[in-house]
Amino acid sequence: MTRYAIIMGVSGCGKTSVGEGLAQSTGIRFVDGDALHPKANVDKMSAGTPLTDEDRWPWLELIGREFANSPAPLIIGCSALKRGYRDMIRHHAGAMVSFIHLSGSREIIARRMQARKDHFMPPALLDSQFAALEPLAADEDSVSIDIDQPLEAIIAQATRHLEGKTP
Repeated sequence: MTRYAIIMGVSGCGKTSVGEGLAQSTGIRFVDGDALHPKANVDKMSAGTPLTDEDRWPWLELIGREFANSPAPLIIGCSALKRGYRDMIRHHAGAMVSFIHLSGSREIIARRMQARKDHFMPPALLDSQFAALEPLAADEDSVSIDIDQPLEAIIAQATRHLEGKTP
């Protein structure tokens, strides 16, 4: 079983729902990376301003350190949009981190974002998320899962990946 995993993707793809479902199905603790954002980042996104790389670096370092300080397996929800972000997380984790990319069309994700309530990330920032998204490389321990299916099917595919089986 994979020790550390990131549930990644653009805002609104279902990182929290899948992470919570994975925690239930595997018994691995889940941390929502949004809760680790500094207040300044949340304020900036709430105001409709995309984060810069400089805004994200301390947050990504903190996510990597969450893994490094965890005595047990851990799953974290984090956008991890760019290869450099994923590299920083791996560096600070000091260990192998697997990435589960929740992939979907802009239309599906925009609908989901518009339907959710009480989230600081406005739908207006979705295009900036897709613009920043870099595909996972062949040398990254990862799987991409299409989100246009029932949540239970997504969780089952992610669980198989964590267990080292093909989704």
